[in-house]
Amino acid sequence: MHGSPHIVSDVMTHTVASLDRDAPFKEIVRLMQEWKVSALPIVEGEGTVVGIVSEADLLPKEEFRDNDPDRFTQLRRLADLAKAGAVTAAELMTSPALTVRPNATLAQAARTMAHARVKRLPVVDEQGMLEGIVSRADLLKVFLRDDEEIAEEVRREVVAYLFPAPSSAVRVEVHDGAVKLVGRVRDTSLIPVAARLVRAVEGVVDVDFEPEGQETAGVSSNVRPSLH
Repeated sequence: MHGSPHIVSDVMTHTVASLDRDAPFKEIVRLMQEWKVSALPIVEGEGTVVGIVSEADLLPKEEFRDNDPDRFTQLRRLADLAKAGAVTAAELMTSPALTVRPNATLAQAARTMAHARVKRLPVVDEQGMLEGIVSRADLLKVFLRDDEEIAEEVRREVVAYLFPAPSSAVRVEVHDGAVKLVGRVRDTSLIPVAARLVRAVEGVVDVDFEPEGQETAGVSSNVRPSLH
């Protein structure tokens, strides 16, 4: 099989605003508003990423502006209280920053975001130099792939590989990213394998198999549950 997954550099934002450690609080807010972003990488030297500041890091200053927290709150939210008194990026940032390489697959980036519960990742090279930023929205761009483009990849990378003619006859139908394999196969044990491979094609949102002809009659009820 010859298909290759999209990587972070395919979808990331290459032009990204950043600040240094000494950036003051108001400059951080101003730059976020200007660039319409909710987080900014913090860099030092020639552009090495050392941290990231998000809106969540800034909010404690407003939350505790006119509030004198009780002892329990002080103990429970020491980090937030420290940020409420912070005035520079160095004091506010989360460090070290969670980053991703430009050659990471979208699946790898998505797993990193999900596990860390973050909305974006600075993209850095091998030296940790900032190259861009990738967000959840960027990762979802693969679901904008054209149905025929998806269908062609499924035909080329899955059907031709598992169900070569003339022993099998399987056609591919795609609608709004949902793939349907329709046809006749000799070895029905390959159908769950095909389903896993089809799901790995970027842009696919669902997959189903519809048997056709006597050779697969009665297979559907046994096969479909294993597709998911």
